[in-house]
Amino acid sequence: MQNMVILGATGSIGASTLSVMVNNPADFHVYGLVANASVDKMLALCITHQPDYAHMVDESAAMQLKSLLPSGCITQVTTGAEALNALVTDSRTDTVMAAIVGAAGLVPTFDAVKAGKRVLLANKEALVMSGELFMRTARASGATVLPVDSEHNAIFQCLPINVQAQLGYCDLSANGISHILLTGSGGPFLNTDLATLSAMTPAQACNHPNWSMGPKISVDSATMMNKGLEFIEARWLFNTQAEQLKVVIHPQSVIHSMVQYRDGSVIAQMGNPDMRTPIAHCMSYPQRIVAGVEPLDFFKVGQLSFCEPDFDRFPCLRLAMQACEQGQEATTVLNAANEIAVDSFLKGHIRFTDIADVNYHCLDSVQQTRLDSIEDILQLDEQARATAMSVISALN
Repeated sequence: MQNMVILGATGSIGASTLSVMVNNPADFHVYGLVANASVDKMLALCITHQPDYAHMVDESAAMQLKSLLPSGCITQVTTGAEALNALVTDSRTDTVMAAIVGAAGLVPTFDAVKAGKRVLLANKEALVMSGELFMRTARASGATVLPVDSEHNAIFQCLPINVQAQLGYCDLSANGISHILLTGSGGPFLNTDLATLSAMTPAQACNHPNWSMGPKISVDSATMMNKGLEFIEARWLFNTQAEQLKVVIHPQSVIHSMVQYRDGSVIAQMGNPDMRTPIAHCMSYPQRIVAGVEPLDFFKVGQLSFCEPDFDRFPCLRLAMQACEQGQEATTVLNAANEIAVDSFLKGHIRFTDIADVNYHCLDSVQQTRLDSIEDILQLDEQARATAMSVISALN
């Protein structure tokens, strides 16, 4: 039985992970749940799943949760950076589901990797911000990193076993691989008139046609920044060169990604758009378990279509690909700027099309610097956020 800690337990990935655990009670134990400040949600999870630890990043939320837990509940409530580090590095912790959205998830995820844990990586920002350092640390500590994002998990499943065992350092060409084909639905605005994009509301941007996700990742899907971040993540996970990575628009979200081989073969991973499938795969790898997901019914799928991405429609995707070419400093800055821009859009302070403008101006300000530690990365992240807020102020 694996003792699991879920970072981002009250989010959609956390809920899906717990659903898989419920379907496989003999294989997994809820050792720790981590959230920011969602007391009501965490309280319900504690009552239902009885974790050993419930960690709240917000100190007042931790105090409130502790006061609300019923007598007889075994859960210990903790807060603070030291307690979080202790939880993810605890000798009793086997597996860490890293699902805290954004830069906030970087430190605890990195701590788990440094401690040599089995890390199920749903937080793409960890690699976007610190890819080189992250994968180097995982190799040194002996940590197992498994990709949860549906696209990267699909790619992983389509790779030879020896390549799966060498994430971050694999040689794709030596294994007969010519391209990785990263699919994306194109989000809710794939066919929207370009002239009307600036008037799109947060509600419209979050109305994804296929996936049920949180607001930030939903907006990223609408701008296709999400695919751009995944492009950067794929670069570090699979040790790719820019020419080995291609983005393919696939509106139906049935093929989650593909690997193209030198002999002309293309291997695709397919399934219903339900995150429990890649989560269950990572949780049980190299075995297979019940995910609670209905199998794909090919008689109901209908047509599958594909097209190239339109960079006029999705400038954020092009920016992310450019940042990937520039290096770690650029991807760190772009990620920070995008988080600020998306948050501002969700609050109604800027227009949808302003997100790309904010990202462009921040990326244009990148200066070469050495990022030798998490502290260096976090300092650059903070500077980029300040720059993004200045750019937004100038827009208003």
